Amino acid sequence: MTKICSFILFFFTISQGFSQKKVAFNAKDLKVTWETVENNYKGTGETYSKLTLTNIGKEALPSSGWILYFNAANPRSLTEVQNALKVEQINGDFFKASPAKSFKGLLPGKSETVQLLSRDLIKRTDFPRGFYIAFDSRPAEGIAVPFEAITAVNYKDQQKAISENTFARNEEIEDIPVAILPPIFPTPLNAKKTKDNFTISKQTKIVTDPMFSAEAAYLSTEIEKICDFKPLIGSTEKQNIIVLQQLTLPSEEAYKLQITSNAIIIGASGNEGIFYGIQSLKNLFPSATWSVKQESISISGLVVTDAPRFPHRAFMMDIARNFQPKEEILKVIDMISLYKMNVLHLHFNDDEGWRIEIPGLPELTEVGSKRGHTLTEKDNLIPSYGSGPNINANSGSGYLSKADYIEILRYATTRHIRVIPEFETPGHARAAIKSMNTRYEKLLKAGDKAGAEKYLLRDLKDQSVYRSVQGWNDNVINPALPSVYTFMEKLIDEMLLMYKEADAPLTTIHFGGDEVPVGVWEKSPAVTALLKRDPSVKSVDEIWNYYFKNINKLLKSRGLYLSGWEEIGLKKALVNGQKQMVLDARFANENFHTDVWNNLAPNEDLAYKLANAGYKVVLTNVTNMYIDLAYNKNFEEAGQYWGGYVDLDKLFRFIPFNFYKNQIEDERGNPLKADHFASKEQLSEKGKLNIVGIQAPLWSEVITSESQLEYLLLPKILGIAERSWAANPDWAIETDANKSQELYKYAWSEFLNVVAKKELPRLDYYGGGFRYRIPDPGITMQDNKVVVNIQLPGFEIRYTTDGTMPTRNSKLYTGPISEIKSLSFRTFNKAGRGGRTITYVK
Repeated sequence: MTKICSFILFFFTISQGFSQKKVAFNAKDLKVTWETVENNYKGTGETYSKLTLTNIGKEALPSSGWILYFNAANPRSLTEVQNALKVEQINGDFFKASPAKSFKGLLPGKSETVQLLSRDLIKRTDFPRGFYIAFDSRPAEGIAVPFEAITAVNYKDQQKAISENTFARNEEIEDIPVAILPPIFPTPLNAKKTKDNFTISKQTKIVTDPMFSAEAAYLSTEIEKICDFKPLIGSTEKQNIIVLQQLTLPSEEAYKLQITSNAIIIGASGNEGIFYGIQSLKNLFPSATWSVKQESISISGLVVTDAPRFPHRAFMMDIARNFQPKEEILKVIDMISLYKMNVLHLHFNDDEGWRIEIPGLPELTEVGSKRGHTLTEKDNLIPSYGSGPNINANSGSGYLSKADYIEILRYATTRHIRVIPEFETPGHARAAIKSMNTRYEKLLKAGDKAGAEKYLLRDLKDQSVYRSVQGWNDNVINPALPSVYTFMEKLIDEMLLMYKEADAPLTTIHFGGDEVPVGVWEKSPAVTALLKRDPSVKSVDEIWNYYFKNINKLLKSRGLYLSGWEEIGLKKALVNGQKQMVLDARFANENFHTDVWNNLAPNEDLAYKLANAGYKVVLTNVTNMYIDLAYNKNFEEAGQYWGGYVDLDKLFRFIPFNFYKNQIEDERGNPLKADHFASKEQLSEKGKLNIVGIQAPLWSEVITSESQLEYLLLPKILGIAERSWAANPDWAIETDANKSQELYKYAWSEFLNVVAKKELPRLDYYGGGFRYRIPDPGITMQDNKVVVNIQLPGFEIRYTTDGTMPTRNSKLYTGPISEIKSLSFRTFNKAGRGGRTITYVK
């Protein structure tokens, strides 16, 4: 018996030794592949995909003790049969795949595949991403794994259709000589050329009215950036001068610009007008001026009278979903100010991130500004949009410090851009909620119950069940809590202090208001108590009104007005037995500014309804203004498409006071019937007065770098710059449909020639240079030959005949090509940078 025990002990000791020497599985040896097999699987509107795990190492992946994490569009098992791997949603777009009981491990060289259905994945940017693994032995450590996204779906027919459609549209574009193009962009009210000529040189001085001293300093610095000299300010000379003078003009933003042989004279009533006159002067500089330091700049004679059409010309920059650094924000400000846009709407927070330091609430940035692997979310948020496990190595982490923001405000103010801060509430607020949860637990543990509850954003006893459009089940603030308003008051007051320190104007704060899901607040004890004590709040649906009524009071008491998405002017009501959002007239006279994005069926007339009712409206139509939407259906084309496809023409063709007229297709690209808008509400004359401007948002779900931002931003933003500044064009006013179309075709060609020959070459270097999108060539077959064209006149098309990617040294396309095998085409700008390679499909 003693011998047996000794043997068992010996065997156990040896086994322990082998166990300790065993090499742990290396996460880098687990290759993950996601393959799309079929779109619109069996007519379901979903994609059938395969998720495959392959062991490329020398050690076996164990049968248990690990979890694979990733971000995806709601995948689930294709069959009812239990797979070896279980795929489950954690929250939002965050999922996990873990071994089921039937999983036996993965030996070297072996694979395991799971068949899945998900939302239709029709673009590469739809694919799951951010795969990483965590082991039970080290649960707090997430390790990125090799990942490959591939598709078995054949997109050749799709690409052929896109290329041919692009060719047909490009055929209507005229090549117009630069000499007869409008001299200034955006198009001024009136510009008349003269025979004079002025040269800015080392001898040029700036003479200014004292009220324009800041603008004079700006002009002198701008000239110094591109010349080897800096004009002096304050000279009394009368020759070779740039004059900034005060005039009596109809508005503060109007200006006059005159270029003679002796002087450049810019006149305006206010500082804004002088600044816009300076921007027009800069726009007259040859595009190549910014590519190399100049000894002088020659400008042809011109007399300009100009003023903007709308007072609110806005770009909305989402830095919440994925962060953009201060330097990129400053660069964007510099660019949009060149084109006389005057509002930067900064989207500071969302479910996936909080991006602005708020003194006194450090948890907002300590927790809410970071994404990475976590089991508790007490220190950071879970990954979203493929941000992965590493907090310091992804675009999901980052924030603007107070000092950063004050610098941004000062930079914007110098360029006469108002910065509107947005705090998205009560929905889309998960980053804030989680941050305040951490604060609550920390102070509660320290024995400070009152301090813990001071800024709490959720009812701790709320049992409501809901799921937002983006998949979150815990992202809505509870407006029944007094602590919510303490939190909002803190945000407002800290913003006021920052703007005061920056000497920047603050007239409004945007408090979001969109996409609160069904089911919120229904099982909240705090809401139940509110309904009992406040008879004005008649149901859970009235919580919405209650919240914005209180926010409005906080803002009004500080001399601010409320801005928000369209829902701040809506309410829930029964329509044909179903709850829908309908017009709420209660806030119509409260100076609410509504950014109206929803013009999808059946809400095409929502913006006009709100304006007619008295709300101030910023037109933000998704089908025309959402520049984060992809340019076209190409599988490789980045961007979203839930609201349609938005190319440059969608912004240019937009008619603010009658956008029904040029809306020719729905969000899926299907042509609209002639009477589609017949029953829709028209914009009244009173309503026109309430259309304060136009805004283009750039949401950042698929933007993880500065270059990706610039790709989607430009050249689209030039369309809104033109449409928000320039007068109502003739083609928009013309009642004869045929004449209107002919006028439009020429105006569209003229605009594209300005963009291609003047503005994009300028933006190759302006502000350090922008990596704007270079359009794909249009391709078709005519008379058994391949014919190619381009949207932007003056850009080049290069091609190869062996299937390789064309370079700037490849053959230049000059006419139809007889050889049709292995043809690849690529567009190049004047600086020699190429766009995407398009292979010809016969």
